[in-house]
Amino acid sequence: MDKLSRSLGRLGRIDGAIFLSLLVLALSLTLARPAHAMKIQEITSPGGIKAWLVEARENPLLALRFSFEGGSSQDPEGKAGLANFLSAMLDEGAGDITSGDFQEQMETLAMRMRYEDGKDAFYGNFQTLTQNRAASVKLLKLALTKPRFDPDAVERIRGQLLANLVYSDRNPERVAAKEWYAAAFAGHVYARPAQGTAETVKSITRDDLEAYRKRNFARSNLRVVAVGDIGAAELGALLDEVFGDLPETADLTPVPMATFAKGTEKWTAMDVPQSVAVFGLPAMPRKDPDFMAAFVLNQLIGGGGFASRLMEEVREKRGLAYSVYSYLQPYRHASILFGGVATRADAIQQSLDVIRTELKQIAEDGPTPAEWENAKKYLIGSYPLRFDTNAKIANQLLGLMEDDFGPDYIENRNKMIEALTLEDARRVAKRLLVTDGLVITVVGQPATASADSKG
Repeated sequence: MDKLSRSLGRLGRIDGAIFLSLLVLALSLTLARPAHAMKIQEITSPGGIKAWLVEARENPLLALRFSFEGGSSQDPEGKAGLANFLSAMLDEGAGDITSGDFQEQMETLAMRMRYEDGKDAFYGNFQTLTQNRAASVKLLKLALTKPRFDPDAVERIRGQLLANLVYSDRNPERVAAKEWYAAAFAGHVYARPAQGTAETVKSITRDDLEAYRKRNFARSNLRVVAVGDIGAAELGALLDEVFGDLPETADLTPVPMATFAKGTEKWTAMDVPQSVAVFGLPAMPRKDPDFMAAFVLNQLIGGGGFASRLMEEVREKRGLAYSVYSYLQPYRHASILFGGVATRADAIQQSLDVIRTELKQIAEDGPTPAEWENAKKYLIGSYPLRFDTNAKIANQLLGLMEDDFGPDYIENRNKMIEALTLEDARRVAKRLLVTDGLVITVVGQPATASADSKG
């Protein structure tokens, strides 16, 4: 047994909180190996549950990352924030174990269990020591199949969620993003705030939580990745134990493809020191042949920090803002190029003008050869950093599963980027950067116009 194993094995002599900290550190350091050196096994449990597995026997640790397709897009009308509410409730007691005892058992076992909702999926993150795996797995199964939703726990979490909403409504970045999605996807479920509103959160009941769980947690929409100290046969048994009692088929509400409301601009007044603007355009779906070129373009536009065009033009040359950024975000029913900038009120409009000008210039002329090659080299060189811990590997592989890519994508990804030419960049820039379609939302105190005149 190595030094780390001996240290982590002294469960009875280490305080639970300290022990959990050691587990977190170990999980972050466990698997530092090149992406191409990983062996990804595609397994099927005896009960028919499919998963990807990366065995890592260096340390007695297991990271499990899983998702159920659905997410906040499955919140019923008038119940926005339901998936988010549920994500906060699944470690608040299950089976015959009340909330306090459940939390205490998790700490004693030094296990980690966390849930979160996205627009298109509901995510679970589970991490445990090998020696405590059996007991930890039982708690995981109970959380997914028999959550208690006791009234006192529901009301306590409701209070926390309502407090978060108050904070969010005072945060200009969050308000700008919320208003952007409401404007860009008007009439679609993506327009709803994932955290809900005070009104909808107050309306959510225990029955709502249980109904969402029953409709969305099923084997048909489940994706699972395991990384760590476990073999294929052991993982198959674990999958059947945790997920085997779930319904075979989820009862998901169909979600249509989103229509992007192009060319809108909205200002919202807020008494804050800096104004915040977010902007966005429709982009290519994840499996579109042009997606990878758009991904590289975003790197040089605003995804590359100080190496990006927008940072150079907005901050370095003109001193208009401390930071400006962009990223490409593919969803299941839409894809967007999204960005933002924050600056003083009298500089926000000029900053947006510069951003629009630069996007238009890239669309018309394409990037420079140096910009294109530098962006490609960075994305190729930094890719292995996405696989240097168990948790990162699990996240990356789960994303590939959700996008219906195979394990071979990891071997081919950098080759695809390397093959992209400057001609590809110019062609895709014209397709992507249609600046007349920009949706922009600004929160703060506009210097040149009132919120009423711009809204």
